[in-house]
Amino acid sequence: MIDVTIENFEAEVIAASMTQPVLVDFWAPWCGPCKVIGPLLEKLELAYEGRFKLVKIDSDQEQQLAGAFGIKSIPTVILLMNGQPVDGFMGALPEGKIREFLDKHVPPAGEPEEEEVVEEAAELGPEAKLEKLKQAVAEAPDNDDARFDYVRALLLAGDTDGAKVAFAPVIGKAVAVRRLDSLQRLMDAIDFAAPHAQPARSAAGFDSQIAANKRDFEARFGKARVLMAQQQWTAAMDELLEILMRDKAWNEELARKTYVAILDIIEPPKPKVAEGQIPPDDPVVATYRRRLSSVVLS
Repeated sequence: MIDVTIENFEAEVIAASMTQPVLVDFWAPWCGPCKVIGPLLEKLELAYEGRFKLVKIDSDQEQQLAGAFGIKSIPTVILLMNGQPVDGFMGALPEGKIREFLDKHVPPAGEPEEEEVVEEAAELGPEAKLEKLKQAVAEAPDNDDARFDYVRALLLAGDTDGAKVAFAPVIGKAVAVRRLDSLQRLMDAIDFAAPHAQPARSAAGFDSQIAANKRDFEARFGKARVLMAQQQWTAAMDELLEILMRDKAWNEELARKTYVAILDIIEPPKPKVAEGQIPPDDPVVATYRRRLSSVVLS
């Protein structure tokens, strides 16, 4: 269990959640139920043997973090994966209910890491890599991670039609599964910027609108989508940051959600490291995650 403040939040929560689920316990010293659930969570962290990481945030001392997560009452527990909240609960639940909550998200004990399939594929040539990823989906059609890797590889290879076919069986889940939603956002951007789209769209075509009005968020977002379709990832995120710095909540946080989608798409598989070591973050992904956190928490 680690006490988190605004100073170590990026390292202990956001970065850590890239490699394992992070359970954040918002509490306060005066909160009676917090004194009940706190020891339970610490007990479960030991029982789950590293399958999730527990951190605690004093909501009185760290009001900026509590506000960023929209904490209205305590105790509130939020689970983060890949830098984003995925689920949570309020109140002092009994141990059995907390286990049910955890078991929906954390990997089962002894489950082989999904990255192993990805890393093996990454060592192959492009065609063999796609075939390996396709085979992984065929063997486990309900494995959303395997399908994400396959559809992502097809999109990055320029096979949009093949990606849409592979994505079709899970299109209904995209609303609830963030990484599938990220694929949908990239495919929508590709359609938006397609050569046959009417009207024709290019990044430069939006520049005059932006020059005339820096708060023309529709134009900025359109430019970002075109840049996404062209796989100009950092340029697209820079444009989305321009929106976020001016209006974080614009269009139901559309800029933030699209920014996160790009991070999902461009983040490479984590390399294997010795037991106990933390694999290094991709420097571009790490930099742009920090920029997002800086803007969202400001």
